[in-house]
Amino acid sequence: MTSAMSSAMTSAITDAPIIYVCTTCRPVGEPDSALRPGTDVQVRPMRCLGNCSRGASAALRSNGSWTYIFGGLDVTCAEALVEGARMLARAADGILPWRGRPERLKRGLIARVPPLGFQEIDE
Repeated sequence: MTSAMSSAMTSAITDAPIIYVCTTCRPVGEPDSALRPGTDVQVRPMRCLGNCSRGASAALRSNGSWTYIFGGLDVTCAEALVEGARMLARAADGILPWRGRPERLKRGLIARVPPLGFQEIDE
């Protein structure tokens, strides 16, 4: 089993929300620093999130939830990302609530991606 497959299986088993952080692009002049998450949130480096023109970028996901991609981030956004990941993990409908969301996560949203198997219901 490859390490990528092992990592994917471990991710599927845990219910902890995950923050994927782009390690490729950084704002000019930013030092190479690591985020310090809470113990109930995983932070994983990601080679590229394909959002270079609005980097630095991060994606929040939790099992069964939507995935949220944010851009224009810097080191001061770490706490907001951790709080957003916790909120997403607690969201019964899998959608990151607007009310109570850290202000930084209200402005930097790039995309929201539905979970696997999602089907829109026509009304």
